[in-house]
Amino acid sequence: IEIQDHGSPEDRIVNVEIVKIARELNIKIIATNDSHYISCNDVEAHDALLCINTNKLIEEDKRMRYSGTEYLKSADEMAQLFRDHLDDETIKDAIDTTLEVANKVKSYDIMGESRIPNYPIPPEHTADTFVEEISWKGLLERLKARSRNEITAVYKERLEYELKMIQQMGFSTYFLVVWDYMKYARDNQIPVGPGRGSAAGSLVAYVLKITNIDPVHHGLLFERFLNPERKSMPDIDSDFCIERRDDMIKYVTEKYGEERVAQIITFNRMTSKAVLKDVARVLGIPYKKADEMAKLIPVSRGKPEKLKVMISDATPAQEFKDNYENTICINEETGTKVPVRQWIDMAIRIEGTNKTFGVHAAGVVISSDPLDEIVPLQKNNEGAVITQYYMEDLEALGLLKMDFLGLKNLTTLQKTVDYIKQTQNLIVDPEMLPSDIERRAQETFGRIKKLPDDVDKTYRLLERGDLEGIFQLESSGMLDVVKKLKPSCLDDISSILALYRPGPLDAGLIPQFIDCKHGKTVEYDHPLLEPILKETYGTLCFQEQI
Repeated sequence: IEIQDHGSPEDRIVNVEIVKIARELNIKIIATNDSHYISCNDVEAHDALLCINTNKLIEEDKRMRYSGTEYLKSADEMAQLFRDHLDDETIKDAIDTTLEVANKVKSYDIMGESRIPNYPIPPEHTADTFVEEISWKGLLERLKARSRNEITAVYKERLEYELKMIQQMGFSTYFLVVWDYMKYARDNQIPVGPGRGSAAGSLVAYVLKITNIDPVHHGLLFERFLNPERKSMPDIDSDFCIERRDDMIKYVTEKYGEERVAQIITFNRMTSKAVLKDVARVLGIPYKKADEMAKLIPVSRGKPEKLKVMISDATPAQEFKDNYENTICINEETGTKVPVRQWIDMAIRIEGTNKTFGVHAAGVVISSDPLDEIVPLQKNNEGAVITQYYMEDLEALGLLKMDFLGLKNLTTLQKTVDYIKQTQNLIVDPEMLPSDIERRAQETFGRIKKLPDDVDKTYRLLERGDLEGIFQLESSGMLDVVKKLKPSCLDDISSILALYRPGPLDAGLIPQFIDCKHGKTVEYDHPLLEPILKETYGTLCFQEQI
């Protein structure tokens, strides 16, 4: 039977009576404490967070608040709590029981054990032999060969190497799961992307029609996707028509069981500018002052927690630090003085904490065991089951995370193909159509046109900046880059997409790439680099090059 003391007079009355009941009924007493934060130093910051979430001011009397004792206490602190109303022997018994319960928790390891769902394999096969069989069959189809003898050595050796690595690392079942749902998409006319990310470097993924990019032809490395040094699960991102994404989730849910499939939670964290304004509001600091201070924080990609830097000796904005050290604000409601130092210190304590949750745009987890035995679950606002752990923690548990991304561009492409068929009786690019059966059926009553690889008109369109609706090129920042680049081939576009990321942007690689494309002399640090970097004008764009 539990005793607690969070500083209220009622606790002292209740604890004495509880001890009497426990002694009379011969029940053990246990000392516990609510813990809403870890340290006693977090009392004020937690109170501010509470005010932010309940839309109250710290100085308001009638609002939800805690006593300030709800943190993780040591045994000595717990013993001191009860001294004024319980005897030493009772306190010792209560704390000994707390330790007794703690010692009953057996050590266990929830990390790492692979929980890939069980794919139904034909009885004459293992996962390894089945992946091998369908991969060789797929390679013959891709290369339009009748037997393995007709396949060139480079493809044979690459496929053998990849299959060996996949089997060695225990990922054959993983490939079967992905192959199965991608096959379902193609067989059911659900538009699918050609593949993205490191999975495009896998020949096995290409021959299983998981991707539609030949990695041998394009010089893509399998090791970027999978190698013995990589401890994490492989990651195949799949793009589907945004209108049919739910059909894909429904398919895997029905195949593996609704208790084994869930979408993944995301957390929206309190960023430096937002937390600065939120804490200012609950302290009653004028909005104008909060806005001024927030504008002094520079944009720095990939560094969410910045307030500590802003008050350090290395601050990029001395004005911010001067305000921190010397300025006092006046609470608009009460007229009390609030030092900027107090405001910023409080904001630093809660910067980066979770504010709200959502559902990951693509992430779906599929497990071999019922998920509620492995991870806590909840329902989102729409009633869909989602995990309460975020993506990285799920991977650490050995759970299989699939990315089912709904892409409006695929929907637009498919509708375009459909409209051309309706209005022109012309089938554009058979490769884009979802299945061989569909293609053969339509070949009988429609002319087929393969899209050419390079069309000069297309590049002139890009050069003019007509990028609305063009995948990954339509942002305002990219618009400026593409107009300056004047791309003349697909490689230019893929290179600039690779460079339009935080690291290369901060390093100034895009201007260098554009200048060298338009005639500036390319300088190589060593002759051995020339064959590697020639196609990207001397600039390191891709991990394969590195």
